[in-house]
Amino acid sequence: MPEHIKKQLLAEIAILEHELSHELPAEIKKAVALGDLSENAEYHMAKQRQVFVNARLGQLKKRMAELSLVNLTNIPRDKAGFGSTVVVYDSTKDEEIVYRLVTSEESDVTKGLISTTSPIGRGLVGTRVGDVATIVTPNGKRELEVLKLTTIHDEAEQFQSATDSPEDSAAGANK
Repeated sequence: MPEHIKKQLLAEIAILEHELSHELPAEIKKAVALGDLSENAEYHMAKQRQVFVNARLGQLKKRMAELSLVNLTNIPRDKAGFGSTVVVYDSTKDEEIVYRLVTSEESDVTKGLISTTSPIGRGLVGTRVGDVATIVTPNGKRELEVLKLTTIHDEAEQFQSATDSPEDSAAGANK
C-alpha cells in the first residue's frame, strides 16, 4: 500500500476515534442535561453523528485491512494492473492519454490518476500493448488502444537501476 494513503487513512481514523470517544459523549451528556430526550434535537443529532462516525470507522478499518493484503508479487508483469502507467489512444477523442492505475483513495482524473475500480480502470486492467479496450462510460462507449505500458515492476526496476548507477560509477572512479 502506498505510504501516503496509509498515513491519510490512519489520520482520519485517529480523528474519528477521538470524536467518538471524547467529543460525542460530551455532546450527548450536555444534551441529556437539557431534559426531555424525545424532543431534544441536540441529543438526536449527537446520536446520529455517533452512528455515522461508527460506520465510517468501520469502512476505514476495512479498507486498511484490504489494502494491507495487496501483494505486489501477484500483480502481473506483462499486463496493466495496479500501479501501471498506460498510454492509450482514444479513437473517440482522437488523442493520446496517459493514465496511471491507482487506488480509489489516490484517484484524480485531472492528473490522469484513474482508480482500478472506475469504468476506465476496470477496462484497462489486464490489457497489453496493442489491445483495444472498449469502455462503457456515462457519456457512451470509448475505444482505448494501449500504445505503451509501464507496470509497477518496470518502474521499480527503473528506480532501482537509477539509484544503483551513481554508486556504481563512484565505485568505478575510486578503483
